[in-house]
Amino acid sequence: MDEVKEYNHHLKDYQWIEDPAPEYAIVSLDPSIQYTYADYLTWMDDVRRELIGGFVHLMSAPTEIHARLSYAASWVIESFIRKKKRRCRIYHAPFDVRLPINGEKADNQIYNVVQPDICVVCDLSKLDKRGCIGAPDLIVEVLSPSTLKKDWNYKFNLYEKAGVREYWIVDPIAKAVNAFILQSDGNYDHGTVYTRKQSAPVFIFEGLEIELQELFEE
Repeated sequence: MDEVKEYNHHLKDYQWIEDPAPEYAIVSLDPSIQYTYADYLTWMDDVRRELIGGFVHLMSAPTEIHARLSYAASWVIESFIRKKKRRCRIYHAPFDVRLPINGEKADNQIYNVVQPDICVVCDLSKLDKRGCIGAPDLIVEVLSPSTLKKDWNYKFNLYEKAGVREYWIVDPIAKAVNAFILQSDGNYDHGTVYTRKQSAPVFIFEGLEIELQELFEE
């Protein structure tokens, strides 16, 4: 089993809230069973879910601050893409990103389907009518109490293993951005923390920096 990286020193300021159990969904699902993307496509209800390693994680509606930070960050990135005429596209949740670990293509072989708050895809061949299949170049997740463990641990390890080049975790309580860059050995670096009074450079786009004081403005 791959070593799981823990970042619990970042969690001390949060009240821990576990994700709701899958059995409360309209579609009755067994939380101990691994499902595939083929199964995911059969769940015809309005419940938002992600699959990580085949296990179901329910998603709740974002809080006001979560939605505000996600919109503000995406607006800056999208404005840069348009201005520089970059061949990249930006997407917001809900938008399905399938993350095959070993290049799987068949629906019944894919066990990871996520809906990042923001993702940027520069290899447009990864896009199809269902969303994205393969690692986006940048993923941004905004922390909330119910997604804390998932964003810092489960998704961190998944995005690293899938080859997401840059992963940002935006922390509304600390008013900080934790940025991780994928290295040549396939692992993320130790991460850089950018605080409210700093600007955070976007690694995948030379010349783009996000002013965090503006991002976290009340």
